[in-house]
Amino acid sequence: MEPAITPETTGLDPATLIQRYQTGIWRYLRSLGCEPSEADDLTQDTFLAVLQHSFIDYGPAATAAYLRKVAYNRMISARRRVGKVTAVENIEQFDKAWEDWAGNDAGEARLEALRECLRELTDRARMALDMRFRDRESRSAIAAALEITEHGAKNLMQRAKQQLRACIERKVQ
Repeated sequence: MEPAITPETTGLDPATLIQRYQTGIWRYLRSLGCEPSEADDLTQDTFLAVLQHSFIDYGPAATAAYLRKVAYNRMISARRRVGKVTAVENIEQFDKAWEDWAGNDAGEARLEALRECLRELTDRARMALDMRFRDRESRSAIAAALEITEHGAKNLMQRAKQQLRACIERKVQ
């Protein structure tokens, strides 16, 4: 077995490595389709696997890419064990899209932009989106709660999503 990871071999102590990359790996696994508890377990497994072997830090981008690869392989292995294999068609393309989206901060800038943009929506639009995406309510339930037609609920949510997209794009450019 190779020597364990140490600050001498990586330039990072294990706590710093985990603190710096844990959120990004968890979000990456969620974007691959893992449930929150599965992403928790696989994130932990990823760091355990990396910490048990020699690892050299070649910089943030290389480290993040390496950890994503380990996490992806852990996910595939776990799903094979339970007979539930759902692989991403082109993981390299997915990984590139993830890097473009998440950047160097595991997506924090975009999430903060989303939080700010959500505050700019009307209360009705925010309520409709909360009901749809947080509470997973049907369009008819949303329409009933807002006392509008289903078509009106659909239009309200479409306009709100367009506003959010434009707002986020402005903030992250």
